[in-house]
This record gives sequence, C-alpha cells and structure tokens, in this order.
Amino acid sequence: MTQDQRRWYTGMLTQEDWWAVWLGLAFFFLSLVNIAGIDLVGWITYPTSWVFSPEGKKGAISGAFYALGKKYSVTAKDFYAGLGWWSVIWTYVIFTIATCIGAACMKWNLKRFFAGWTIIYFLTIACWFVGHHAFITANKMKMHKYGLNFALSLGGGGSFILALIVGLIIGNFFKGFAEFLTEAAKPEWYIKTAIVTLGVKLGYLPIKMSSMSQHLGKQAAGLTFDLFLAGCMATIVAYMIFWPGVYIIARKIFKLPRKTAAVLGSGISICGVSAAVATGGAVRARPVVSIMVSALVVVWAVIELVVLPGLFTHVWPTTNDPLVAGAAMGMSVKTDGADAAAGELMDELMRNKIEADSNGKVQWPSGIITSSAVMTKVWIDMFIGIWAFVLAMVWVYKIDRVPGETVPASEVWHRFPKFVLGYFFCWLFLLAIYFGPGKSGAPEAMPFLKSVKAGAVPIEKGMRKLFFMLTFLSLGVITDFQKLREAQFGKMVWVYFVALFLFIVPVAAIIAYLFHHGMQIPNIAQYAKP
Repeated sequence: MTQDQRRWYTGMLTQEDWWAVWLGLAFFFLSLVNIAGIDLVGWITYPTSWVFSPEGKKGAISGAFYALGKKYSVTAKDFYAGLGWWSVIWTYVIFTIATCIGAACMKWNLKRFFAGWTIIYFLTIACWFVGHHAFITANKMKMHKYGLNFALSLGGGGSFILALIVGLIIGNFFKGFAEFLTEAAKPEWYIKTAIVTLGVKLGYLPIKMSSMSQHLGKQAAGLTFDLFLAGCMATIVAYMIFWPGVYIIARKIFKLPRKTAAVLGSGISICGVSAAVATGGAVRARPVVSIMVSALVVVWAVIELVVLPGLFTHVWPTTNDPLVAGAAMGMSVKTDGADAAAGELMDELMRNKIEADSNGKVQWPSGIITSSAVMTKVWIDMFIGIWAFVLAMVWVYKIDRVPGETVPASEVWHRFPKFVLGYFFCWLFLLAIYFGPGKSGAPEAMPFLKSVKAGAVPIEKGMRKLFFMLTFLSLGVITDFQKLREAQFGKMVWVYFVALFLFIVPVAAIIAYLFHHGMQIPNIAQYAKP
C-alpha cells in the first residue's frame, strides 16, 4: 500500500502495535467489571516461592501457582476453590484464544503460531516455576522461613534470567527448533502488551497505596506525574545529544557512509529496530543496512539486558536514587523488549537489595523502577515518527533532492507507536477513577476503590509479569550471537560498542540524574504483609 493510499485507521487489525493495544485494553475492561462484583480476570495465574521440603504449609509445591482473584483462591467456597495449578491451564486457554485471534488478523501462519505459542507458554511457566524456588527468590530476611541458610536474593528476577537463558540456548544451539518457534516468538508484541498493562500498574498504584494510607495514595499519584514530566524532559534533552553524537562517531571515527551512519544513529540512540527501519526508509538506505543494524541492535540489547540491571543495582547508590538508575537504563537499552525487561529485572533486584540491606525497614512497591525505565523509553518511542519525518524531509529536500517529491505529514502518525496510546489510556483512566469516584482515597470511597483494586491486580501483576516472561524467553529464541562474528558487521559492531558504553550510558546517567534526582519511592514496610 502506498503512502497516499493509507488512511489514519490503516493497520488497526493487522499490526502488532495495535494488537498490543487491543489485548491490553480488552483485559483491562474485563477487570473493571469487578466493580459490579463479577470477577472475569481472577483466574490469571501467578507463582510464589516454594521448596521441596517445606517446614510448614508455606512453600509447598502444591501452592507454587495460584489464581490472583479471591473468588478463585483456596479460600473460596464454590467450584473455583483451590484453582491453584489449574490456573496455569485457565490462563493458557484464554490467552491462547486471544493471541490466536490477533495472529489470524495479522495473517500469520495460525497453525505454526498455535504450536509455537503452546511450547513457548509452557516453557515460560516452567521457567517461572523453577525460578521461584526459594533458593533463588528469598533474601536474607526470608530464607529461614523456607529452611534455607543461604539464598541468591534475586526475587522474581531469577525467573526472568532463567527464561532468557533457556531462550538463548534454544536460539543458539537448537536453531531448527528456534526456527519452528519464530512464528510465535514475538518479543515486541509481548512486551508492548506488557507495557499497556504497565499503564494499569501506574494508574492502580495510588489506589493500592490509598488502601494502606490516604497520604501514601496521594504521594504515589504525585510520583507518577513527576515520572511523566521528568521522563519527557530527560528524553528531549538526551535525544538532541544522542543522535548527532552517534552519527559523528560513525562518520568521523569509523568513516561509514552517510546513510549507514544515519541508520546506526537512530538504531543506537533512539529505539533500536523500529527506529533503524524507519530511518532506513526515510533516507533510502539499502534494505540490507536496516537488516544488519536491526540484527546488531537485538544482539546488543540482550547483552545490555544481562549486564546493566546488575551493574546499576550494585554500583549505583540504590538507596538514594533508584529512579535515576531506572531512567538512565531506559535511555540506554534499545528495543522496547529489552528495555522494559531490563527495567523489570532491575526492579526485582533493587527491591530485594534495599529490603535486605535495611533489614526489612524499607520496602518499595513493585513496578516503580520499571516505570521509570519505561517512561523514558515511551517518550523515545513517540519521537520515532517525528524523527523519521524530519530525516525524510532532509533527504528529500536537501541531500537526494528530487523536484516535485514531497513527504506527507501523515507519516508522523503512521510511524507513531500505537501501543503508547493503550499505556496512557489505562494509566489516565485509573487516575480519573482515583481522583473522581475514588475521591483521592477518601475513607468513604474505599469500598469502591477496593473493587477496582481487586480487578486491577490480576492485570497489573499476573498478566504483566507473564508477558514480561514471554518476552524474555522469546527474545532469547530470536537472538543469534553468531551474527556478531560475521565479517559484514565489521565496523558496525565497534560503532555500537563505543557509542553505547563510552557515550550513551554515561550521558544517560547524567541526564537522568539532572531530571530524576531526589524522587522518593513510597516506603510500604509498615503496611506490607509479613
């Protein structure tokens, strides 16, 4: 379809971006039915820590998975009671139907998608289960409850790492199997869906905090707005520095052609694959350039995902500025999948570290550090369309000038990442509930807010974490480290290394500090369940 033939609604039923919105919003609206006392999402499964030989009821394998809705929990008195491990099957069936509908609309090979999705789902569940053994999850405050004298203190982050390792093993040592799974190994789709549900997390946070304290609720609401504004300003400043900096490194130091340097500049400094492809089309680079840069971005993103969360957790002053670290990583890690996944991993690692270091006196709600990483990335995503439009104008009207050729302004919309709309919609919708019918957490509004909270938990906790896990495993499946050894990458590998670690990461840390320093995460230690 040509540019002139496209309409504003083109792709609504055929693009991953839009299907991330439809999946996220569909289950979000189902969660709101809980206001009427009907739980349509409580079947979503979630893991908890376990050991082979528990000293009491806590930690038994039989309770390693549970349904997040009270109606489906072991305390329920109808036929849903004790759903437990069966919630894994319920979650599989319902999400399989939803994702297969999306796959069919996007005209993927439905049989291969179904088979690949089934394998990836149950591999993900296996990683989730193994990764929640108390030896991996428990910190020094909790390990003795499971009869352990030592634990790795990784929290839920251990599951993410395990899923990535399993995916990388498949992608690099079982390439035939990896090829079979590629129809369903869609990390960009899964992570964009997870980011839409992260909007539920942001909007739900003041509601959750209000159930503990009205003051905490207002503090959380203010923090989300601060992250929104700080993320925007930090991204604009970084954007004006990153792209020309990487372009100069590629052109002046490594002597790459102008178009190749432009595609690398966008891929490394903006948003990975999406920006590389958009820029390649805008400047009319050879298709192989965008493909090479995209492959390079994916491989390096996995390396960043492994290295940066641990680096920031143990080197950065965690106690004082965790949100600075989150924002810096959001500006450093490319591709939505790796960035959000790295933010989620760092969220787990930092929360466990601060709880252990403070002997339980400081506990942070989950998802805040993830949100600081994703917020900067979301703003970067929104600039893709604008930047592709600007570069297209520069190449059409100046560098490769062709008389009579124009660039339609609609290109900005068609390049715009649509999943961002779902993210902001869920966030603002729940904030409107909090400040409207919820009356900012006033005591008389608490019954209403509790019903909203009960519906939101399975989405912001279960669905979000599950799709993050699917992202980690799928990202590993499509990553082939052998590509780094191919001669055709040559200088590009070194451009990426130099630009990332010697330029982007240090500058991102400075900018993140300028705009996020001093932001405080609510301490829920006195309200947390023992």
